[in-house]
Amino acid sequence: MDEGTELSLSIAHIVQRLKGSHLHSQIERQAKDCLHRPEIKLESLKEDVRSFLKTSGWEKKLQNAIYRELHIQLPPSHPTAPLEHLKEPLAYMRKAQASWEKRILKSLNSMSTELGVPLARKRPGAEQKELINKWNEMGTDEPGLNRFRPVYAPKDFLEVLISLRNPNHDSCEDVSARSHWGLIQVPLNIRDIPQLRQAYTELNLSSGQLGIDDLAHVHPDLFENDYVQIGKKVVVEQDSAAAQQYSRRGCPTGLRAALWALILNSTNQLQDMMHYEQLRAGVIQHNLLVDNLIYKDVKLTASNDDYYFVFEDFLYQVLLCFSRDTAVLEHFKYNSATPPKSYLHGKVGDEEYAVVYPPNGVIPFHGFSMYVAPLCFLYNEPSKLYSVFREMYIRYFFRLHSISSSFSGIVSLCLQFERLLQTHLPQLFYHLRQIGAQPLRIAFKWMVRAFSGYLSTDQLLLLWDRILGYDSLEVVAVLAAAVFAFRAENLMEVTSLASAEAVLADLSTLKVIPLIQIFLFATAI
Repeated sequence: MDEGTELSLSIAHIVQRLKGSHLHSQIERQAKDCLHRPEIKLESLKEDVRSFLKTSGWEKKLQNAIYRELHIQLPPSHPTAPLEHLKEPLAYMRKAQASWEKRILKSLNSMSTELGVPLARKRPGAEQKELINKWNEMGTDEPGLNRFRPVYAPKDFLEVLISLRNPNHDSCEDVSARSHWGLIQVPLNIRDIPQLRQAYTELNLSSGQLGIDDLAHVHPDLFENDYVQIGKKVVVEQDSAAAQQYSRRGCPTGLRAALWALILNSTNQLQDMMHYEQLRAGVIQHNLLVDNLIYKDVKLTASNDDYYFVFEDFLYQVLLCFSRDTAVLEHFKYNSATPPKSYLHGKVGDEEYAVVYPPNGVIPFHGFSMYVAPLCFLYNEPSKLYSVFREMYIRYFFRLHSISSSFSGIVSLCLQFERLLQTHLPQLFYHLRQIGAQPLRIAFKWMVRAFSGYLSTDQLLLLWDRILGYDSLEVVAVLAAAVFAFRAENLMEVTSLASAEAVLADLSTLKVIPLIQIFLFATAI
């Protein structure tokens, strides 16, 4: 397709999506109401209404909504392309994802059968009343969880990624000294350091950054004061694109919550609060098997974390509501995954009785709650926390646990991490490989959680500023390689996987932005 056709298709798609939105009806109502205003003239009706919508802030809201659509819509493609090709263009990736989904669903169904716990059941009245009363202190009285186990852990998922192969690719074609060092053996187009430098110019060593204690050429206080003032203007202007650009150099602590919500166009209006309350009512009315998996995961991860244990109740509230949110199903249009299905009344295979389970199409795995935990530092209102998390998930986090060829997907991140390490620290990579400590086996758990639970919270939020600012998870792979580079001297001394893991066990003292900067802009090419 030529550029003009692509643009026309994109515009038509965005218009179609916004037509059914709450924003569309609000703007329509405002346009009708303004007709009674004295400044609106019949001879210049169109221009006057546009001018009113601009001055009253509605044009900006529409721009932000369009900006959000541009971030989540499918990439432009041929109008006759099958939907599955739009979700994931590579057949072997689609096949691997489908196989992985079957395995997860089988594990969930087996658990239901073995434990005699139904996938879903209506709560009796007394149980509903009890849940309402303890909604804000669910951590004090969770169900017996010893029988439940996570459906899968990141290490299980890694084994699936390691086994990926492109049947059309002859590995003999690109044999070189380094071609088979890593665990990921699929040919994907990923960026090297010169390309990353070009893409992440704002992270260069001469730019002021939030997240660095000392700047050689600018007094930290001067830079931060000016930078905070600009941030305040961005928040006042309510411009998503400006907020995203600003976030590339870090968000001030006091403005981060507002800036992230602006980037994600998460407005938390009355209808968002009502939606959250509806989801809460769904949790109170019905008990799902996945609820136990959520309880179990929070207990195994966030509850044992020095930073996040205080948010245990928030995590239950958000994740239980998330599991019931059918609006999340929308992201499967551009996700390589397909929502899992269960069958009513035991009618397995009969599509008339098929229902998506859980209702949001996402089966939680070990560590899933750590996608929410850091956001609890920013938002203390459950509906706001919920809407920001949901938007983060459907833009970024889903890519960390689905098999795809996306440049922000977990397969590409793993490959990028290995390539960066092989290219720029070949001796270290070779040494670790020889002692049976493949670097990816250590780094995968960091990347699949976007480092949540591994960095100190202030550093993690600075990293996530850049994910939002650059609208990409690539920086996660870069940081993983930078951590290895930073600890290279110690790692060259280790003689086993266990000792390598010990060297990299504690990342809580790391300053992530200087690490990324030095790795990207001070590494010899």
